[in-house]
Amino acid sequence: MFPPHAAGSSELRLRVLSSAALGAVALGSAWLGGWLLAIVWLGAAIAVVHEWTAMTRAAPVPALSVAAGVGLAAIQGSWIFGTPLVFACVVAAAVAALAAIARTGRDRAWAVAGLAYAAPVALVPVMLRVHPGGSITPLLWMFAVVWTTDVAAYFVGRAVGGPKLWPAVSPNKTWSGFAGGLAGAMVAGTAVAALGAAQPLQALDIAALVVLSGLASGASQAGDLAESAMKRRFGVKDSGSLIPGHGGFMDRLDGFAAVAILVFLLAPFAKTSFWAVAP
Repeated sequence: MFPPHAAGSSELRLRVLSSAALGAVALGSAWLGGWLLAIVWLGAAIAVVHEWTAMTRAAPVPALSVAAGVGLAAIQGSWIFGTPLVFACVVAAAVAALAAIARTGRDRAWAVAGLAYAAPVALVPVMLRVHPGGSITPLLWMFAVVWTTDVAAYFVGRAVGGPKLWPAVSPNKTWSGFAGGLAGAMVAGTAVAALGAAQPLQALDIAALVVLSGLASGASQAGDLAESAMKRRFGVKDSGSLIPGHGGFMDRLDGFAAVAILVFLLAPFAKTSFWAVAP
């Protein structure tokens, strides 16, 4: 047995190494784009939906997990190759398959919710990067917002302390940490977007990016809290054990998944020159 301080130090090192490895995969796949990026994020989405199904115990777990994974692959493929009509039909078919396999209404609801939660993880990086006209900048913006939110919230919260954000769900999170994460993400997100823009941004573009980065930071922190609430509801410490020092993919991607949902909903309306999304 390690002494407490040694065990804590070992776990911290493991978390740092895991984060560095995952960050390298995320950045490398974003830089290379193409099928590598699509496969990386499809794999992450399948891991997320598997952990969701296991955590919620939507029965039958194995069949629903497999069906959701196949559905995610079909959804991503239809986005890349199909028309909007084909995409809509594939989504409807995936939902219908889960509804048919689930044993009860409760299982059906959790299974479909898991698909809706994981699908943007598979789709948004593809939507931003793989299509002709796609750009790496929006994806780097997402990474900057989510990662800066996590890091700034952690260090500001520890340094400043103060009232708890939602103690019943996450006892360690504070309002000061929330504000620190929000401010850091607004600066980092705007800077990354401005540096990667195809042309100089106008004042209104910059103002919009500040607001969007703040909104995304809020979504990231809300996603973190929502996943903590789910784990408490189902009595689990981690969503899984696939990532050393972090638990599962849901634990690591809760903020990114929430921002991906936000981006999926807002991307068609984005007008700033850094946001290049093919039709």
